[in-house]
Amino acid sequence: MKDADERPHSDSWLTLQHDADTGIESVCAHFKGHAYDPHDHDEVLIGVTHQGLQRFHCHRALHTSTPGRAILIEPGAVHDGHAPDAQGFTYSMLYIPQRWLAGMMDARGLGDISGLQSAFRHTLTDDDRLTHAIGQSVFAIHHQEGKLARDQSLDHLLSLLSRHIRPAPTSTLSDSQRQMYQVRDYLHDRMGSDIGLDELAAWAGLDRFRLSRQFKKTFGLSPHAWLVRLRLRTARMLLAKGQDPAQVALLVGFSDQSHMGRWFQRAYRLSPAAYQRQCTNVLY
Repeated sequence: MKDADERPHSDSWLTLQHDADTGIESVCAHFKGHAYDPHDHDEVLIGVTHQGLQRFHCHRALHTSTPGRAILIEPGAVHDGHAPDAQGFTYSMLYIPQRWLAGMMDARGLGDISGLQSAFRHTLTDDDRLTHAIGQSVFAIHHQEGKLARDQSLDHLLSLLSRHIRPAPTSTLSDSQRQMYQVRDYLHDRMGSDIGLDELAAWAGLDRFRLSRQFKKTFGLSPHAWLVRLRLRTARMLLAKGQDPAQVALLVGFSDQSHMGRWFQRAYRLSPAAYQRQCTNVLY
């Protein structure tokens, strides 16, 4: 497994800063060609494209972000990334914990974005004021400008972000969808186990083919793909807290540290050790 400094493309780079008080991570990166495999996050993602064309799938649609456009991605939204042009693209992104964001917005009466109860009106937006506010917040966190600069830039960002939040419509789940949510919860509770499709189907009382079809229809992912995303998100959280990568791999259900590393690199373009080092300065 390559370390963060051994990049797949010689002209690609990624730097990350973790703010301990808020839990927010800032990422600044440049990629040529393939950037990320499909993955998702527990955090709210808010970013800006600075240079080049940034192309990605999200919400089952293909998006192309150009310089100056803001990118808004909800927790759990599966997305990937690549550069369609030879010069690649440069962007910066804030990874904002749901709990922190929900608390801050609720305190200001700006709307409820907790528990995936809200979505953004658009994945891409040309709101120049929002783009500028994202840039200020990224700079304050990424360059550790101090708490006052961080807090004021984030407050301004939240006031502008509230305009882009659309409350999720009230919906009634069908019996099939409700059953798939139960299957999802079953996978979540047994994340560290080696679960087979026959076991999952037997628990749900369905044949394995019908279960796979209904699960993908409900969540847009196969049960295995959904489980891998869950393991990666959980591993990322535990690594940021300084837990030993080998123990994290086994805890979340990967066969060993190298197995986790392969998936982690494909999703985040960092090895688990490199990610942890940039978050905590803890070395293993």
